[in-house]
Amino acid sequence: MLLQETLLCATAPTQSVTGPGLIAVHDIQTGATLASFKQTNAGPHSIAVLESKNTQGGFILASQPEKSILNVYNFQKDQISLKIVLPEKLTSIALDRRGDLCAGTASGIMYNSWDAHYRQVNVLRFTNDGAALVSGSDDSGVSVWSVSRLLDEDTQNEHLVPYCTLSDHTLPVTDIICGIGLFPDCRILTSSVDHSVKLWDLSSRSLLTTFYFPQPISHLAWDVTERLFFAASSDGSVHQMNLFRERESKVGGVVTEAIGGAGVTDIIRVDNDETREARKKRLISVGQPISSICISLTSTILLVGTLDGLIHLYDIPSHQLLRTISTHKGMSIAHLESMVKPPDLIGHINLDFRVGNSADSKDAIPVKPVMPFQRMWDMKARDAHEITMMLPSHNTVYKDEASDYTTDELLRDHAFFIQPFISAKGGEANPIALDSKVAELESELEKLREQLSKAKGVNDAMWDTVVQRLVTQKIPKTPMKEIGDEKEGARPECLRPLLFESICWWGMYILSLLINISKSGCNNI
Repeated sequence: MLLQETLLCATAPTQSVTGPGLIAVHDIQTGATLASFKQTNAGPHSIAVLESKNTQGGFILASQPEKSILNVYNFQKDQISLKIVLPEKLTSIALDRRGDLCAGTASGIMYNSWDAHYRQVNVLRFTNDGAALVSGSDDSGVSVWSVSRLLDEDTQNEHLVPYCTLSDHTLPVTDIICGIGLFPDCRILTSSVDHSVKLWDLSSRSLLTTFYFPQPISHLAWDVTERLFFAASSDGSVHQMNLFRERESKVGGVVTEAIGGAGVTDIIRVDNDETREARKKRLISVGQPISSICISLTSTILLVGTLDGLIHLYDIPSHQLLRTISTHKGMSIAHLESMVKPPDLIGHINLDFRVGNSADSKDAIPVKPVMPFQRMWDMKARDAHEITMMLPSHNTVYKDEASDYTTDELLRDHAFFIQPFISAKGGEANPIALDSKVAELESELEKLREQLSKAKGVNDAMWDTVVQRLVTQKIPKTPMKEIGDEKEGARPECLRPLLFESICWWGMYILSLLINISKSGCNNI
């Protein structure tokens, strides 16, 4: 399987444009639409995606902001796979990485329902290991909940207390990003309407650093290595904040060190006089209201969605606009997410994953099942609930995709991933392949020009040498009748050494050309 990065986006109608939105999958390199899933109007933080992996198909959850309905899609069908009626309207949903828990519910059985905040919950996020659920609300509070405690049957009748409450914001929380690491040894970023982005450490339950911006921050995107993050405001500006800085060492050289971490008193203002020039270099002005942002899997491209339905792709090191996807112009981009192209994507099913004959190819990759959610808490349903799990065959040793991966395959897929193959459609040439071929031909042409110049110089030298020797060589006088008695075509004896030497020079010249041509052919092969 060759890795190919794709972009999943969800659209929603605006005040000027009415009608249903959709969920689309685009090629991140060309912007071409690979698949689309219709009949949905998802709002911000209302999309949750489980990627297809380990020979099991993933799915998409989309809660409808105006209805108490949750639409379920899988990548093998472009229509709604399941429509779930919810107890009430949902403003945000979250899904753990394994697809077992959805904002506190598992495969349809309601495990718990509790009062978490005083006002509306705007965003929900699971940590990378799914051990904690982080919620942000209009009451300016951020609560971290232990999932194991939420699912514990012995504590169902007790008042739930969060693992910790992060209450340093003064206005509604707009976005939350969880960093790498296992809970609680991880950090999170939170943004708010109070113009601030705060960095928290969950292991110590403390605030590390506060970043203040000129405008209210509505969306966040964090680099996977936690080197930098992007903070976007609704007015069209995106700020890049590096979490490291370089300084000169006392013993010489340059030292890279982390910034912040001093606690509540550690405040970094982006709009002060000292950092104003540096802020201009790290500012991306989109010029349109921003509705969502994300970073590509390779951490080289920043994707920005606008309320006008445009998706801008910026190069992170240079902040240059690479391309704009205008397929959804007129709609609002409510969600952006980069992911590896699903092997079971409709219309692009990978043949390597098919088993059996072509008749059952659509069932080659089983989709992770999603059952209708319960609307009320029922202990009997929990006791009767059976957890399904895909077990490996007893005759073969189970190997995960990550462990059963050779170095050669990794290098091959990595090379393809950073410069993916673009299939030619309608007889159109592949631009990336053409650029590579043109570069090779230009290099080969330059080598041939050098060889031709050298050969021309050798030829001129040989010609000058032969002419000079013929001119300066004294030809012995011969009686006319002896010359006349010679046979037609015969040559004087004095010219034979010169002709022999000339033939030797030309032979060496032809031999050198053959050697160069053979070397060039081997290099091309």
